[in-house]
Amino acid sequence: MRLKLVPSETNWDFFKRWHLTFGASALAMVASVVLFFAVGLNFGIDFLGGTTIRTESTQAVDVGAYRQAIAPLDLGDVSITEVFDASFDADQHVAQIRIQQQEGHEAITEETISALESALKAIDPAITFPSVESVGPKVSGELIRTAIEAVVLAIAAVLFYIWLRFEWQFSIGAVAALIHDVTLTIGIFCLLQIRFDLTIIAALLTIVGYSINDTVIVFDRVRENLRRYKQKALTDVLNISINETMSRTVMTSGTTLLALVALYVLGGDVIRGFVFAMIWGIVVGTYSSIFVASPILLWLGVKRDWSKPSQGGGTQYANIDA
Repeated sequence: MRLKLVPSETNWDFFKRWHLTFGASALAMVASVVLFFAVGLNFGIDFLGGTTIRTESTQAVDVGAYRQAIAPLDLGDVSITEVFDASFDADQHVAQIRIQQQEGHEAITEETISALESALKAIDPAITFPSVESVGPKVSGELIRTAIEAVVLAIAAVLFYIWLRFEWQFSIGAVAALIHDVTLTIGIFCLLQIRFDLTIIAALLTIVGYSINDTVIVFDRVRENLRRYKQKALTDVLNISINETMSRTVMTSGTTLLALVALYVLGGDVIRGFVFAMIWGIVVGTYSSIFVASPILLWLGVKRDWSKPSQGGGTQYANIDA
């Protein structure tokens, strides 16, 4: 007996209110852009430059005491936050101290770090310093540039691949879905002010790959069905194709989300931002394959005079039972 998360045959009309869903996606993208310029991202040390010091102690974290101990060092803007995690032991208390880039220095000096550690040890002898990360202003500027280049080049490569693999209408739909996913991911990070660092860039690139995989599965089935149902309207062909690949979509996205939720709960605060970005990206990536990429293909139209018979390439596993 096999578990079926989706019935063997579905006939859901995904385009009954496609103007509303597409409009909602457009508004969400506009809101994300507004949030980016009005609120901005909570950039990590990777992009701002500065130093992050992680502390650990058997005594409870007293943010006020930490701040008073550090104040005489005159380090400028210092952010101290206590880190909570379900995986920590009862007597494990962790804090994160972020220090702005010091004027005239590429990174905080060893003498300053030693003075800071001594100041904190004076109020908490049990405190330890598991990690110290410093990034200079020149490096942070290069990281911002290379991160933007990586995301743009990934989307451009996808555009080129889909253009060769399918038709230009398909490539426009696929790239619009990718831009939608990346924009909404940046928007949610602006809204929630989750720290945005290099691991989130890695998550964005992973989201691009995951989203395009789901979109290509749907588009490949659309191309098959365009040859199979030569007289059906494009709306009907798209509905049939999405319904036929729904089982595979639910199975793939569902099992991936199960693993990511487990990582989010049990993986610790170090990777939590990355995992959150992945969870959000899979949700919006699955949504965009159906409600962004496909409506754009419907709007642009596609030629129906296919000269070659369908080979079923890439869709032989589309009807896997979930």
